[in-house]
Amino acid sequence: MRIDDAQRRARLAQRHMLAAEHRAAEPTQVADGIVALHATNPSSVFLSAVARMHQPTVTEVEHALYDDRSLVRMLGMRRTVFVVPTELAPVVQAACTDDVAVRERRRLVRQLAENGHPEPVPDPEAWLAKVAEDTERALRARGSATTQQLADDVPALRQKLLLSPGKKYESVSNVASRVVALLAAEGRIVRGRPRGSWLSSQYTWEPSDSWLGDLKRWSADAARVELARRWLRAFGPARVADLKWWTGWTMAQTRKALAEVGPVEVELDCGPGIVLPDDLEPVPQPEPWVALLPELDPTVMGWHERAFYLGEHRDVVFDSAGNACPTVWADGRIVGIWGQRPDGEIVHRLLTDVGAETLAQVDASIARMGAWLGDVRVVAKFRDPLGRGPAD
Repeated sequence: MRIDDAQRRARLAQRHMLAAEHRAAEPTQVADGIVALHATNPSSVFLSAVARMHQPTVTEVEHALYDDRSLVRMLGMRRTVFVVPTELAPVVQAACTDDVAVRERRRLVRQLAENGHPEPVPDPEAWLAKVAEDTERALRARGSATTQQLADDVPALRQKLLLSPGKKYESVSNVASRVVALLAAEGRIVRGRPRGSWLSSQYTWEPSDSWLGDLKRWSADAARVELARRWLRAFGPARVADLKWWTGWTMAQTRKALAEVGPVEVELDCGPGIVLPDDLEPVPQPEPWVALLPELDPTVMGWHERAFYLGEHRDVVFDSAGNACPTVWADGRIVGIWGQRPDGEIVHRLLTDVGAETLAQVDASIARMGAWLGDVRVVAKFRDPLGRGPAD
C-alpha cells in the first residue's frame, strides 16, 4: 500500500490541529493530540497552543500547567524539556527519561572526580548520593523552593566544577543546578510555577508526589510500546528512523517496541514506512489553512525525514544543531519564517510563491498573532529568523 505526501500533509493538518476546522478547545487536548509540546523555550508551549486552539489565552495554559496540573513540564525524549499530559508523564519517564538520568548521573560523577574545583571530590558516587538525598529532604521541608534556596539549605550544593578545562570558554560553576536537574530527571522532583511571567525559564521546584500525586508506574518495555503507539497515531505514517530519532532510543529499543505495536508496512514517497494497522484509511483534504508555529514546535520537530513538509528549506529553518526557528505553514508545508521585532511588529519572509489567497491568509495569521501577543515580546532562544533578514 502507498501513502503519498499529500495524504501525509492532510493527516498532519487534522491530527496536529492546524487546519481551522480541527483546532482544539483546550491546551491539554493539544498536548495529548501531538504527544508532547517542546518546552526548551517557555514561550513555545504557549505559542504552540495558540496555533491549535480556537480561543487561546495565557491564563488557560497556565491553569492546565499549575492549577489543574493536567500538563506537566519534564525532561523527556532526546534529553529535551517537554510539556506532556500528566497521565503520560510516567510513560515518558520510563520510556526515555530514566535512561537519560542514568547517563546524567554517570556524567556528573565523572566530572566530580575529574573536574572538582579546586580539588576532585573523593568517592563522588557516595558524595552525590548523599547530596541528592539532602537536597530532596530540604525541598520537602520547604514544600517549594528555587535552586538558590536549596543551595542555601544544602551547603554541599556550592561544590564547584571546572567546566571545559583548557578551552577558551573554560569556566567554574557550582553543582546546584546540575544536582537539581538530576533529581528532576530521576522523577523525584518536578518544575512548578515559574518565577515571573509565562516567558520565564526560572522555576520553583516541588516534590513530584506532592505536585502530581501517585501516578501509575510503567516498566521500560511497556512504556516504550505505549509511547511508540501514541507517536504513530499522531505522526504516522512515518519511517522507523523517525521514531528512533524522535524518542532518542537505540535501534534495538525502537524495533523491540514496534514488534509489540505491530504496525503495517507501507510505501511512502520517501521510501518504506509504517502505520498503525487501524489507520490505513485516507483522511479527507482540509480546507486551505495557514499557521504560524514557534521555534521547536512539535510538528516541525516531529520527523527526522522532513522532505514532505520542509522541501528545500532546511538551511533556512534549522541551525547546525537541528533547532528549528519560527515557521509559516500553508496546507501542510513550510512556506516561510517569522519573528517579532523589538517594537512588537510581527514580520515574516516567504520562502516560496504561495499565491494571492494564501498570502491573504498569512497576513491574517500575522495580524492574529500580533493581536494575541499585544505588548509581549517573544525572543527566539536558538536561531532568530530576524537575524536572517525577514522582509517587512
